[in-house]
Amino acid sequence: MRIDLRRWSRMGLALVALLVGTTSPRASSADEGMWLFSNLPRAYLARTYGFEPTDEWVQHLMLSSVRFNSGGSGSFVSSDGLVLTNHHVASDTIFKISTEENDYLEEGFLAKTLADEIPAPDLELNQLVSIEDVTDRVMASVASSMTADDAAKARNAVMAEIENESLEATGLRSDIVTLYGGAKYHLYRYKKYVDVRVVFAPEAAIAFFGGDADNFEYPRYCLDICLLRVYENGKPAKIDHFLSWNDSPPTEEQLVFVSGHPGRTQRGFTVDAMKYLRDTRLPFALDLLRRREIMLQQFGLQGEEQKRRAQDDLFGVQNSRKAYTGMLQGLQDPAVLEAKRSREARILASIADRPDAEEIREAFAAVAELQLRRKELIRAVGGFRTGIYGIAETLVLMGAEDAKPSADRLREFRDSNRESLEQELFSTAPLYPDLEATKLADEIARLIEWIGADDPLVVDLLEGLGPQNRAAKAIAETKLFDVQARRELAAGGPDAIAASDDPLIVMARKMQPLYRKIRSEIEQVEELERQAYVKVSEATVAFEGTSTYPDATFTLRLAFGPIRGYEEGGTKIAPWTTMGDAFAHQENHGSREPWQLPQSWIAARDRIGADVPFNFVCTADIIGGNSGSPVVNRDGEFVGIIFDGNIQSLTADYLYTETQGRAVSVHAAAIREALRKIYGAEELADSLGR
Repeated sequence: MRIDLRRWSRMGLALVALLVGTTSPRASSADEGMWLFSNLPRAYLARTYGFEPTDEWVQHLMLSSVRFNSGGSGSFVSSDGLVLTNHHVASDTIFKISTEENDYLEEGFLAKTLADEIPAPDLELNQLVSIEDVTDRVMASVASSMTADDAAKARNAVMAEIENESLEATGLRSDIVTLYGGAKYHLYRYKKYVDVRVVFAPEAAIAFFGGDADNFEYPRYCLDICLLRVYENGKPAKIDHFLSWNDSPPTEEQLVFVSGHPGRTQRGFTVDAMKYLRDTRLPFALDLLRRREIMLQQFGLQGEEQKRRAQDDLFGVQNSRKAYTGMLQGLQDPAVLEAKRSREARILASIADRPDAEEIREAFAAVAELQLRRKELIRAVGGFRTGIYGIAETLVLMGAEDAKPSADRLREFRDSNRESLEQELFSTAPLYPDLEATKLADEIARLIEWIGADDPLVVDLLEGLGPQNRAAKAIAETKLFDVQARRELAAGGPDAIAASDDPLIVMARKMQPLYRKIRSEIEQVEELERQAYVKVSEATVAFEGTSTYPDATFTLRLAFGPIRGYEEGGTKIAPWTTMGDAFAHQENHGSREPWQLPQSWIAARDRIGADVPFNFVCTADIIGGNSGSPVVNRDGEFVGIIFDGNIQSLTADYLYTETQGRAVSVHAAAIREALRKIYGAEELADSLGR
């Protein structure tokens, strides 16, 4: 269930935004909903479960929750800065601190003392501190007479102004979040932690026990956890709001809550937008993922070190490929789109007598027409998705953007985002030339496939060489692997970047006009969709009422539901597994990869409580980005951590169902049991929740 935002260049992220699209609300049923912390369904909780969270309960859980800028969630679990997340959420960081001699991703890691904790090179953690509605001010910046391009510029300018004012006034990271398809704008303020250190990670063999075969399946037997610690002024941070720990065994129908950062949902999409996903976007994404998977696998076959270097990227690609496959299969079920079509027809029928009925129908038609624009743009390549090229692209764009007032810049280059931008740009995380050359060659080849080998841009980029040789030459000659060289170029500003003969800088300069053209077209489509979805949202709310939640936006949300098993193929699936079951699962598969428990588990088998609850499922509404989310009980105590959804939940991006769809978690008791009985980390286990 991973979303790793840093795997994409800015153009990649912009394309994701285009392909995913804008958002709008839908009415909830059963325990559906990824609810804003500022607008929880208190009446529903009181009516259905006899529980209504107090303001103190909500505030404490909000401040105990953490967002990973690499894509994922976590929580504070001690007063001295411990943060718990998934192994797969932290794998990017674990990979970056690993070396050829110490492969912490495969072998695991435990810091015996504070001095042994390893700094993450570029990880930023965000703690949501406050939410402010700034809709009126943002809306007032756009006049009805404006073109889509002018409206987007005006809206972006006032958003930049608000974010910068907030940053200067509070010192907090300040991001405006678009909700309900552009009907609402909220200002989210975050405290940032940038000194983050790795404390504990288990072996990959138990974090991802069962491998790709068991991924998105259930029952599961995974210790998919990682512990990090945040520091301030060189010392472990003092945390006021952290989750207390509850090791009590789960009970069926026990109400639990999930506080996390779901990535993006498309539940408010119109039927035409859903068809675009089914027929164009998802098939294209799957083809891209399969291509990248094969490329990484082939690279890994060159040797053990090459396999290690490609491993984290390969896991992310395989995880996404399987998730997208499940999503596409759901959309290809005629009943899914028929349900959407029926709902849309009822909404349109309900507004027939409204004065703005024609405007609303035009809004639905506009969304349909914009899908054609998306199809035209989907294969566009404005940048190359590699780590080292992404650095060159950032420097080239930054030089041009810094010459403009902050409000007129591309959003990621505004003053309010400068610290986060530079942390990533000047990261000391290792980049491997051989892997970077392989990725760059494949990306150049993809550009050629899109615009043709005879296109003047391609001819200029290749300089008479094929993609492999051109990439190899650029990677061999670039100085950007040196962080100091990056700093000097950035400090030199536009003149230094314009004069640079670094081959990757030259390549990014050549690509910049195409990048900006594609990005401009994407932003125009987004603005037109935003305007259309505001009317779609109004009609939806008028028909279904105001008790709605907005589509997910990688911001903090609350979901909930009971711990509950389900039936599959006539078999009752139990709501939780035990640590003893993991050994049985291994033996049932002949103890062969990927069903081989680590030696640490084999050696500790007699010490482990066979009946200790291991993984469990609940009906909470989650998607990618929720990975690492804490699961708490009515008392706000930590009882588990989300790490996956079952295969039936993969339609959750656009359709929630509690019949079989389940969120999968590691139980709190298993975490402490493993730390104490397997890894000899008694002191660390005792510090959890204190």
